[in-house]
Amino acid sequence: MNILWDFDGTLFDTYPAMARRFSSYFLRGKPIDPLEAMAQMKHSFRRAFEYYGLPVEESFKKLRDFELQIPPQDTPPFPFVQDVLKKAQLNVIVTHKSRLSVQTILAHYGMDAYFREMITGDDGFKRKPDPESYQYMHQKYHIDLVIGDREIDLIPARALGIKTCAFRNPSLDADYH
Repeated sequence: MNILWDFDGTLFDTYPAMARRFSSYFLRGKPIDPLEAMAQMKHSFRRAFEYYGLPVEESFKKLRDFELQIPPQDTPPFPFVQDVLKKAQLNVIVTHKSRLSVQTILAHYGMDAYFREMITGDDGFKRKPDPESYQYMHQKYHIDLVIGDREIDLIPARALGIKTCAFRNPSLDADYH
């Protein structure tokens, strides 16, 4: 089986660490509820920036630096993810995260060898839920399943007729949960 994975919130538990640091980095320490910040980020960073009244485009430019300030040991892989990676014939990643951030985390946990290719926010593809990056991966590798934790991870797969698996989010419309 050829699997396309989302990164944040699917392969690695990154949202708690990002939510804890969101206020100090983007809001100059203004007190916020980390659970509320995490809920906004899980929907999308655009939504989080808008929710907290931040300039969206300027905030997106700062996002790469923000990601790199979070130590990899604060972003562990989810339990049993490696078991699934080992059983798949092929694994690829599509994420908005920076390539350096993804490579740093994968290398820290010794998981980089599981992935044939990745598309990151640095590669010039349109952001999810636009299907452009998924279409590229599907044409190249014939993807059988897309695994993601957010609606924007699954929308492009459905548009291309690829089976979907909602990870840790039973409220999403997906073929598997």
